[in-house]
Amino acid sequence: MKDKGFLTIACIIFILFFSIPAKSQKSIVINNPRYDDDIIHFGFVLGGNMSYLTIRPVADLQQIVWDSTYIPDILPMPYGAKVLSIESRPTPGFVISIVSDLRLGPLFNLRFIPSLSFGDRDLVYSILVYGKTDTTVMNITKKVPSTYINFPLEFKYKALRYDNFRPYLMAGVQYTLDLASQAKKREQRSADQKIVKFNQNDLYIEAGVGFDFYNDWFKLAVEVKMMYGIQDILKREHNIYTDPIAKLNSKIFQLSFTFE
Repeated sequence: MKDKGFLTIACIIFILFFSIPAKSQKSIVINNPRYDDDIIHFGFVLGGNMSYLTIRPVADLQQIVWDSTYIPDILPMPYGAKVLSIESRPTPGFVISIVSDLRLGPLFNLRFIPSLSFGDRDLVYSILVYGKTDTTVMNITKKVPSTYINFPLEFKYKALRYDNFRPYLMAGVQYTLDLASQAKKREQRSADQKIVKFNQNDLYIEAGVGFDFYNDWFKLAVEVKMMYGIQDILKREHNIYTDPIAKLNSKIFQLSFTFE
């Protein structure tokens, strides 16, 4: 999903739920009426995500000819190659989290949500290979599996409660540690191919919208958010898969369900 589409959907949902009509005359049972008076809440999160990559190639990408020293796993060994394009293919993943929520006031909360998330990201290269007598265009996919430990700190702004429903906005920052991208077992499994690695550390900016639903015994929240990585995460190893990229940033779209 593109950023523009996500923002459009988020804005429509925000307007629909914040523009709630006046209450009808029908009596409604209010669940957990004093729930938001508590200073601290705990809970857990289950969710799914889509991981993307924002790729900025080097200048004049298609004009650069890479010699055989930059081509570690294309056989038979070519005389040279050009990278025609580099694209990112998103893949689904999932996340589990623990929630610690601190009430700062009637409308604001501070949330710490350490989590463990899993997901793969694919880099798809279109490469023009020069042989002895001819040229060939090859499409090569490099899969980068990731297992993240995330440490997000978020501010939550809540609208006024309407019966058993309350919409909110959230924003925050997140530090992420990637445990899988550079794992030694991954290198051993791919001994005949050059793997692409990401740096272990990244920092994200988060923004999203969610909706709290109050039940008799707990509160359920449905939330969608985008996380934008602000650091270049590509580990360059002087080959045709890393050096043509000037900057590589991570981006994650997440749908989650919170139980508190």
